[in-house]
Amino acid sequence: MSLTERVHSDHGLVKHLGNWTEAGRFEVKARHGAAVLDLRSPGLPDDVEIHLDMERAMVKLLVDDDTTVDHWNLRWTARGKIKDSRPSSDDAKPAGRRIHLSGSATNSEIRVHRGGIAILSAMFSRAYVQDVRHAHRAGGVPTIDQPARGTSHDRH
Repeated sequence: MSLTERVHSDHGLVKHLGNWTEAGRFEVKARHGAAVLDLRSPGLPDDVEIHLDMERAMVKLLVDDDTTVDHWNLRWTARGKIKDSRPSSDDAKPAGRRIHLSGSATNSEIRVHRGGIAILSAMFSRAYVQDVRHAHRAGGVPTIDQPARGTSHDRH
């Protein structure tokens, strides 16, 4: 049985970066807000399901280069779109993780950041600065920018 993470953003910004979960299912509810989900952790399953309930919101997904994002079951009830920094080709066989989006989006946007863009998105956060300071004190390396580097399950 797969764990389910619930993410709620109402008129605010919610960021989950680094190795923050091992869940395979996500329920994201965003209303006039934004949510950032880092899905690059090696602890996540190969198939990830995200059920979205969005109204005038933005959800940013940080993924690896070889991740396939399937949005066939996502309903658009007004304006909106998916912006992918490098969309995967339909001709190529998916080699990496598969993310299945479902639910509804009203006047909303989903941004998919891959590779270096995902690293930069994670680095421009307070959580990254805290992670760097903690790693420096402990003599380790930061993991927010590249979750595969460590196995910490801290929530940021």
